[in-house]
Amino acid sequence: MFKSIGVVGATGAVGTIIRQLLEERKFPGEEFHFLASSRSAGSELTFNGKKYTVELLEPAAFDNIDLTIASTPDDVARDFVPEAVKRDCVVIDESGYWRMDPKVPLIIPEVNAEAIDGHQGIISSPNCSTTQMVQAMAPLHKAGKIRRVVVSTYQATSGAGLAGNRDLENGTRANLAGEDYKYEEFAYPIAFNCIPQIGSPKYKGYTSEEMKMVYETRKILGDESIQVCPTCVRVPVANCHSESILVETEKKITVEEARELFAATPGLVVMDDLENKVYPMPINCTESDDTYIGRIREDISCDNGLAFWCVSDNLRKGAATNAVQIAEYMVKNKD
Repeated sequence: MFKSIGVVGATGAVGTIIRQLLEERKFPGEEFHFLASSRSAGSELTFNGKKYTVELLEPAAFDNIDLTIASTPDDVARDFVPEAVKRDCVVIDESGYWRMDPKVPLIIPEVNAEAIDGHQGIISSPNCSTTQMVQAMAPLHKAGKIRRVVVSTYQATSGAGLAGNRDLENGTRANLAGEDYKYEEFAYPIAFNCIPQIGSPKYKGYTSEEMKMVYETRKILGDESIQVCPTCVRVPVANCHSESILVETEKKITVEEARELFAATPGLVVMDDLENKVYPMPINCTESDDTYIGRIREDISCDNGLAFWCVSDNLRKGAATNAVQIAEYMVKNKD
């Protein structure tokens, strides 16, 4: 058992949910340490009915921590993760910095938990938009081998952090009142709008968020042949990412077969009854640890195509829950 557990970024949006999940799921540990930047260090929080002082994120903080779950920006993860590993602390990292490092396993526990066993002190949790898509792809890939996926995302403002949600709330109020509002996070108004860019420009007109979906999908599924065409869009929804997904498989998978595969996969929930207007939406999937699938249908433009709609809470399964599940796997399988 890991005796001493740390949470880095403990006061942020994802860190708060990590603390909540560790508490709810009764994660084992004799000691807990909550770390953050100088802005939050010294503040107090309550965990398991006990008050804790938030500690400053610095190398020495890991001297007595065995396992850490970290939610930080990439540059922070770049600097502190090696320092933690030097001190024999295993890090489950939510940032994007270590994901494509060939020595670092990139994990969705329901998909490739066995890859955790080869870690060298760092385990990465995927990007939120990748996580729900690959969760849904995995049973189809196993059954029929996916050749190509076309995905369009409808990503919530919470994916841009607390400032993203402030922009949605305050920008909406200002718009309705006919007033100006200076956006903190977004280059354009998000209220009553969609922004077809998440991340910086990267490869051939695709953004960094879109290329994460390409590279991470291949790494998690262990198949470099999968072709991915992503378009990532920020929408005026507070929480839960939605995705329209089209997969083409080598072996044909019928709608009925796909529905059975989804329903039999841990972590996936099928909500698929178009006649009765039953399908997943952010409003009915928020604060859930599952990923929801609906609108399952054959692609009428190609022989082996299957289209479906996918919704997941980006702060939970897309971030906090996935990391906690990795930690739970490690505790269960630790020698």
